[in-house]
Amino acid sequence: MAAKPDMVADMASLFILDLTYTADLTEVERYMDGHREFLRRNYDAGLFLASGRKEPRTGGIILTAGDRSTIEQIIETDPFQRHGVVSYAITEFLPTTTGPQLAAFRHEI
Repeated sequence: MAAKPDMVADMASLFILDLTYTADLTEVERYMDGHREFLRRNYDAGLFLASGRKEPRTGGIILTAGDRSTIEQIIETDPFQRHGVVSYAITEFLPTTTGPQLAAFRHEI
């Protein structure tokens, strides 16, 4: 299910995963440790590229690479998703201009 680090650059798309809290922060905090473990597993698998919370604190953002089907499956393993405290919006994009760190993901027009 998860990509190996050396495979990520071979995948066609980048994705912005936009998480929006659907419960109050007290409820979200109950699942924060599990969510952090979810993030760690996917960073270790080489799938997630960056993540962090929104400001103001209404949710978070994850930058990832892969294919939509795999991303959708991975989202379902997030404790936030399983416990219904977030909604996910998935935005797929094909970068045509990048910094050197993301050069492997560039697409020609």
